[in-house]
Amino acid sequence: MYEKFLSERIAKLRTMKKVSARDMSLSIGQNENYINHIENGKSMPSMQVFFYICEYFKISPKEFFDESTSYPALIREIIEDLKTLDEKQITNIHEIIKGLKK
Repeated sequence: MYEKFLSERIAKLRTMKKVSARDMSLSIGQNENYINHIENGKSMPSMQVFFYICEYFKISPKEFFDESTSYPALIREIIEDLKTLDEKQITNIHEIIKGLKK
């Protein structure tokens, strides 16, 4: 069950980032087929490599396993940006979001 989730989540995040499995494998310091093997269920990453994968996507392990969040890195960026705004600006953005949800 978790093996399937892990492979599907990596594939989804990688696709959203528009990067090939080969490029991602090399970027995290692995051989060129490493991510393909995980996505195809042939292997599982070690904990250390899992953390490299999270770093690569700029998300925490908690965000990786949060199935309800499709764009965890983008949401994290937005939250960081919101922290720099004053209350009125945040209220305005909140109203925009509520309008978009309708």
